[in-house]
Amino acid sequence: MDTLETLRTLSPLPGPVDLAERYAPPERGRHLRANMVAGLDGAAQRAGLSGGLGNAADRFLFSLLRGLADVVIVGAGTVRAEGYGPVRPGEGWGGLREGRSAVPPLAVISRTLDLDFDAPVFTEAVEPTIVLAPAGAPAERLRAARERAEVITAGEATLDFAAALAALEARGHRRMLCEGGPSVLAGFVAAGLLDELCLTLSPLLLAGAATRILNGPPLPVPEELSLAHALQDEDFLFLRYTRTR
Repeated sequence: MDTLETLRTLSPLPGPVDLAERYAPPERGRHLRANMVAGLDGAAQRAGLSGGLGNAADRFLFSLLRGLADVVIVGAGTVRAEGYGPVRPGEGWGGLREGRSAVPPLAVISRTLDLDFDAPVFTEAVEPTIVLAPAGAPAERLRAARERAEVITAGEATLDFAAALAALEARGHRRMLCEGGPSVLAGFVAAGLLDELCLTLSPLLLAGAATRILNGPPLPVPEELSLAHALQDEDFLFLRYTRTR
């Protein structure tokens, strides 16, 4: 039988890897990385939550990527559903934050500002939480947000994703990490802003009506990414893709 010469093993050099080195962001320029998890059938949630899909290695990588970031971006729906609290120092952070704040701030994207501004994610944050919202958000909610957070407005009826990232970069947040949810990530991809996707592939088949890691209108031109590496832990795969253009 003929063989396909382009096929290669996932791990030609088996053994442990230095994850901080493997996932180190570029030294220069703005860089938007997303970290997501999905089952084998594409489901991005289990019982409505992404946390039920991962394992210990996925949770370690989740923390490590936060340690490497200057800011962590997440949608308000994910904050509510996953019970987000403020970012805390994590395992494996030794030396990662040298010359920077102890933790990256959380930047929450919300169109309506339907958020509990008395929740720990705002009141107990080591670095003040940032809110990214369109200027047309309800005025009373904007006032409430400004009492508990740094508010960045970009766009009018909906968030201007490019302007929001530019505002974060102007504040010194060059290395950006997006943790979803699927609608937020779809917005960044549609705007052509995503530089890198870290995808944990969980060995689960879930079926049901769970969304995929992107939840938005079809892209007129699909975004093509290049595989940077594939790592394995038990039956989980940890895939890292980068932009090809």
